[in-house]
Amino acid sequence: MDFDLNEDQSLLRDSVERLCAGLYPSLEARQGHAKAPLGFPDANWQKFAELGIFGLPFPEEAGGFGGGPVETMLVMESVGRHLVVEPLFPTLVLGATALRLGGSSEQLARLAPGLIEGALRLTLAHTERQSRYDLFDVATTARRDGGGFVLNGAKSIVPNADSAGLIVVSARVSGERRDRAGIGLFLVPADAPGVSIAPYPTQDGGRAAEVSFSNVPLPADAVLGDPEGGLPLLERVIEHGIAALAAEAVGSMETLHRLTVEYLKTRTQFGTTIGAFQALQHRAVDMLIELEQARSMALYAAMMVDAEDANARAAAMAAVKVRINTACRNLGQEAVQLHGGIGMTMEYLGAHHFKRLAMIATQLGDTPHHMRTITDAEDGLLAA
Repeated sequence: MDFDLNEDQSLLRDSVERLCAGLYPSLEARQGHAKAPLGFPDANWQKFAELGIFGLPFPEEAGGFGGGPVETMLVMESVGRHLVVEPLFPTLVLGATALRLGGSSEQLARLAPGLIEGALRLTLAHTERQSRYDLFDVATTARRDGGGFVLNGAKSIVPNADSAGLIVVSARVSGERRDRAGIGLFLVPADAPGVSIAPYPTQDGGRAAEVSFSNVPLPADAVLGDPEGGLPLLERVIEHGIAALAAEAVGSMETLHRLTVEYLKTRTQFGTTIGAFQALQHRAVDMLIELEQARSMALYAAMMVDAEDANARAAAMAAVKVRINTACRNLGQEAVQLHGGIGMTMEYLGAHHFKRLAMIATQLGDTPHHMRTITDAEDGLLAA
């Protein structure tokens, strides 16, 4: 199998890497960007738009470039490598995937141009306080009202909700709280009457929010796809999110491994650099092994995320997340230990990569959750 990039993919990788390196030359630059009112400068967002990043997920007939999972992987690796604070993940991956896979031709025509130009940002609101990682555990309701719906409920840890123009919200149209049927995905304007957003900073330098909905009126064309059969679409969106997080983790681990090796080569103890000690060399190699295994799984995720067999796809993406979570923990902890005290100092770039990797290991499902998914797939329960 040929894993080489084609000419267009190589150009995309190099262009995104140059942009991210230019915007994030240092930790101080990142911290400055994060102090902007929405957690990132709008000027930076427009530079990503000018590069054509937001057109990647959409087909050419919708004004996009018809990119796929490999192109998203290349972008997200640079996001991780430079700890980009702009909300590319919620817009480019979560929101755009929901719109691309579930949106009608009219919805694409209406919304895709603004997103591609950088004028519109999206995010996904699916987690609730009681739901943990179960996508089907939905207490938020969308009650039918004439030709439309009325939305009530609350969502937690919604990424970058305070900078989004539209929020893709999972809500129950019918059935009980943990039924798999009866769930729809709705496009909700962030400034709609009855929408309340309480934003806060996250541990990794990003932003999230608690979002509540009180009698929010929605027209019929706010629904993405089937209003009572939206769970499969939501699962597809999360699978694309896992593939993107795997790529971001690889980029971050690359940088953290490089910083650790450089530190071993320069830190002196007992009259020599600590990198001269064979035991520490072995631990640096262990970090490299974790990185390369994670890279293999990120490639596997890009290959499997659009597989037609839903059960095989779900099991594959769960396996990807388990391995990525393990690599994030093992490589991150080794980096901290090999650095000593400086590894947890907030004035040091490596500590921020460690924080981001720790967050990725819990985002969109921790290891026990995805191990259960793998077990269910082996037992044939996913088809139930």
